Amino acid sequence: MITPQQACDRCAQLIDLAVRHGADAADAVTAGSSSESVTVRLGALEDVERSEGEEIGLRVFVGSRSASISTSDFSDSALAEMAERAVAMAKLAPEDPYAGLAPEEMLASGPFADFDLADPAEPSPTRLRERALEVEDSARSVHGVTNSAGASAGFGRSVSALVTSHGFSAGYEATSHSLSASMIAGEGDAMQRDYEYRVARHLEDVPAATEIGREAGQRAVARLNPARLSSGAMPVVFDPRVSGGLIGHLIGAMSGMAIARRSSFLLDRLDDPVFQSAISIHENPHLRRGVRSRPFDGEGLATQPRDLVKDGKVTGWLLNAASARQLGLPLTGHAARGGSGAPGISASNIHLAAGAHSVEDLIADIDDGVLVNELIGQGVNAITGDYSRGASGFRIRNGQVAEPVSEFTIAGNLLDMFAALTPADDLEMYRSINAPTVRIDGMTAAGG
Repeated sequence: MITPQQACDRCAQLIDLAVRHGADAADAVTAGSSSESVTVRLGALEDVERSEGEEIGLRVFVGSRSASISTSDFSDSALAEMAERAVAMAKLAPEDPYAGLAPEEMLASGPFADFDLADPAEPSPTRLRERALEVEDSARSVHGVTNSAGASAGFGRSVSALVTSHGFSAGYEATSHSLSASMIAGEGDAMQRDYEYRVARHLEDVPAATEIGREAGQRAVARLNPARLSSGAMPVVFDPRVSGGLIGHLIGAMSGMAIARRSSFLLDRLDDPVFQSAISIHENPHLRRGVRSRPFDGEGLATQPRDLVKDGKVTGWLLNAASARQLGLPLTGHAARGGSGAPGISASNIHLAAGAHSVEDLIADIDDGVLVNELIGQGVNAITGDYSRGASGFRIRNGQVAEPVSEFTIAGNLLDMFAALTPADDLEMYRSINAPTVRIDGMTAAGG
């Protein structure tokens, strides 16, 4: 696979070609990846997948007009044709007063830390198969598990590079190890399915296969014989499997692109308390071995740890160069660049700070409520904050988690939900967005 230096060299070559064809400015990104996964089912090998790919993307500017193009053909002739075509496209594009590269004086400079993102060890296909069998065997050994939907083990390696015509050039490498299992409990119409998976940069950070398998099996069995949930207003408790999604909606609403389009439920609320004053949400793109760690953003700006929410208030918008110009605000290092198109916006390694109370204490005074551990559908209005999702989980009765419930809907408004949110103390840091169990009072639940 391509190395970070080779990726930078190819980007530089493409930019040079674009400038020769008349581009006033340009940037290029190269992404290379290789992955291998082994899937087993009922103790037998079911699938082995191996993939490798490389892509290079070019964005050019002719005045305030821009165009982007990408290819997986790295030959000299293909790159020359690509550069010529991109410049020709830009000359026909409409003018955009906010388009352009990030200011040169704000570009990050190396050397860049790698945050220990790349594991030098690469498991063999035989070892991946052994790990997949181990996780499935553990899951199938759980009493009540009747079938397997499969288990898999995987490994991937990636390279990313960004080069701009005004002086930025850097790339980095990262790896990922994964384990997953999906199990079935019960028979016939009473069957229930659940899963567990983990992904980490280094193999040693992935929990034991027996632990992942056991969790998948136990979750499937716990879902057996679900009851229906009665309708009404009640406290809703979000399991960590789904609570991070609430923070994801917040991050989307903090995007400078959404603010500039006036399509965010946080519009004009920058100085207002959104959460209770004790709530903090942090971002750390420099987290060692973090699944979303990165030394620079998609426009060549340095990334920095920061508070996204402090004392219950949003601290500012997440900006790329275009949205910063449109809003007249300083850049924040949150640009995200794909192979084609203008940069988007993303945040890295986010977590909602843990609360002071255990999960048991958090639910102890709930006479009638619901614990949600699965959400279905995409019923969130990013403009109004209205929230309505299909869900399943467990009834909470007299302060205790009780029988499983399924096929119900929970609804509210994200602003009201954030204001009522209380976190527990069970935060774990291994997802891209990490949140503990959270409780939100006053939501509406509608049973099927």
